[in-house]
Amino acid sequence: MFGRSRRNLACWFTLTMGSILIMFAAVVYYLKVIDELESLDRLLYKKTRVMAANVESTLHNRQQHIDLENVPLLGSRVPPPLDSELVYARWYNAQKQLVQFFGDTPSELLKVKAGFKTLNSENHQAWLRQVTLPVYQNGLLIGYLQVAIPLTTTENNLADFRLVLAISVPTTLGLITLAGWWLGGLAMQPIRYSYEQLQRFTADASHELRSPLAAVISNAQFGSISSCSNPEQQRQRFQKVVDIAKSMSLLVDNLLFLARHEGRLPAKLLQEVNLNNLLLKLVDDYAKQPVAQHLSLNCELPTNSVNVIAEKDLLSQAIINLLSNACKYTPAGGKVQLKIFTQPHQAIIQVVDNGIGIPEPDLHHIFERFYRVDKKRSRKTGGFGLGLAIAQQIVQAHGGVIRAFSVVGQGSTFEIILPLNK
Repeated sequence: MFGRSRRNLACWFTLTMGSILIMFAAVVYYLKVIDELESLDRLLYKKTRVMAANVESTLHNRQQHIDLENVPLLGSRVPPPLDSELVYARWYNAQKQLVQFFGDTPSELLKVKAGFKTLNSENHQAWLRQVTLPVYQNGLLIGYLQVAIPLTTTENNLADFRLVLAISVPTTLGLITLAGWWLGGLAMQPIRYSYEQLQRFTADASHELRSPLAAVISNAQFGSISSCSNPEQQRQRFQKVVDIAKSMSLLVDNLLFLARHEGRLPAKLLQEVNLNNLLLKLVDDYAKQPVAQHLSLNCELPTNSVNVIAEKDLLSQAIINLLSNACKYTPAGGKVQLKIFTQPHQAIIQVVDNGIGIPEPDLHHIFERFYRVDKKRSRKTGGFGLGLAIAQQIVQAHGGVIRAFSVVGQGSTFEIILPLNK
């Protein structure tokens, strides 16, 4: 499934980027053609202006009756100039009648408008760039000069450029395909991780529910077939059903909590909370719990008040989960401490114990749902492996961070870091 999705993402990425690349190459080639023609037109215009200046000078001499025997006759052919790039040149008078030319024999009348034009010459079997330039003297039109040069150099330059595009575009397209495949895999990683998390969550939830459901069925069946002469035994069986049902209800509540409280909490639910007062109350209440009566449970608070913006009940739940976790895994006679201290712009709540500790490889997984460092011991203490996951989700919903430090055999420290409200 993920392989097919990755291929589809890569294909769509390649198709999209490939289309953009081809369009870009077409635009670049079009601009290259325009640039080559403009360069050629500038060269052609420069040559034509030089020839036009010579024509103006000749006409001026003719008007002064100088060297009249050298003035070409109407429609006469003249020797080509030293510029070998020119294919032909033609001079027409103001009435658009041919006066002189070299190169191909033209028509006696000028039939094209002034300006640049590209045409295919059958005589030369090549494309030509032609310019027809009106020539003025003292503000009066004296004639038209028509000059053409071959497009061979321009065609060669464009052919070389097309070769570059023919090599670079497929190469770039191949790189785009590889990039699409890599990006597709990168994009699929969070989805794959979420899918695997969902599968693991479903499997773990099913496993956690299977055992209590089997116990409920077993006790209910035994109670229904047992003799009424032993009501105490029946009462114990039904009491077990009640206890197991409460445990299942707690599991369902925890699962619903994890599903409902995704993301940041809305601002309307937040209020200013005094952490000093909150922790004192939590320690007093939790000290009465059976799990804490064999331990030394105390608070270490700063003299000044520490305030944060939070949802009081949810924050209390997160701290209680850490406190419960510390008490469960601290042997009798051990010590559990709650501390508060501040850093710039941060309030830090610590739950410190000197219990059994957590191995280093497990520290990276303890906030995952249903994860247990010691599955057998956790089942005996009645945990589902959701307490730390819920605490993390609550802290993150407040824009905070939760982290853990531990040394096996020496104890653990859990920290909640929240933005400080000054």
